[in-house]
Amino acid sequence: MHSSGLLSPLAEIIRQAGGVILGKERQVRLSLACLLARGHLLIEDLPGVGKTTLAHVLARLLGMQFQRIQFTSDMLPADIIGVSVFDRTSGGFTFHPGPIFAQLVLADEVNRATPKTQSALLEAMEERQVTTEGETRPLPAPFFVIATQNPSHQIGTFPLPESQLDRFLMRIDLGYPDFDAERELLRGADRREMISGLSPCLAAEELAALQQAVTKVYVADALIDYIQALVTHTRQSPDYQVGLSPRAALALLGAARAWALLAGRDHALPEDVQVILPAVAPHRLRPAGDTLMRLNAAQIATRLIEAVPLP
Repeated sequence: MHSSGLLSPLAEIIRQAGGVILGKERQVRLSLACLLARGHLLIEDLPGVGKTTLAHVLARLLGMQFQRIQFTSDMLPADIIGVSVFDRTSGGFTFHPGPIFAQLVLADEVNRATPKTQSALLEAMEERQVTTEGETRPLPAPFFVIATQNPSHQIGTFPLPESQLDRFLMRIDLGYPDFDAERELLRGADRREMISGLSPCLAAEELAALQQAVTKVYVADALIDYIQALVTHTRQSPDYQVGLSPRAALALLGAARAWALLAGRDHALPEDVQVILPAVAPHRLRPAGDTLMRLNAAQIATRLIEAVPLP
């Protein structure tokens, strides 16, 4: 495979990340697949389970320039994008870029900000550029947003609108560590010290080459049939008020390709679609009725997989 030389750093990233974030290899792999597919990642979970740690670890191991934005209810779009300040010496305005101008942006507790501020992220994520005061400025490449949000039942949150949820290629949760991982966490070194000891495994141009390699992963017609069958089922089934959009179908395809590449294959399989389905599909679906409302992402994906036969 043409990118096989680049796959060993990915294995090293997964190994080193696993030393800091214990017992969460699947989530680390999904986060990497999301980045390789040029997507953005939403981590939804309770405070204190390691969402911020995961973002820091990925930034260090990928050698990406990192900015953390702590979202609050009084935050303004200019706090993210930047602002022009009058310069007396030049007699003109000088743009001071905001924290969005980084390769990896951690949008922490994104649902604490008002919809107006949340939407400032939208253009950045979708267009990889920001427009302010009539001027459009490109964002660095690669550009990867990891947003974290607390569950919506927590006080002081503004739920992300569906249009914004759809901008995230994947939504994952970390969950509590298992008993052994938590014990190792309690007995081990401080996580912040461990992160500062990590060194990059990939250069920016290698990451760009891997993102390009994902687009070359072979997809058979039968696999496209399967993805179409999955999205068509969600549109026709009475279980859902809103089914999966064409953008969601593209997201399934891109994520499956990235997962195949991580597995060292140059072709995607139906199993790749099934593995990434819980991270890619449920946050884009609006269930009808209380039964589905109470299911978690994995359970919704399982129901979908059971409902749609393999090609």
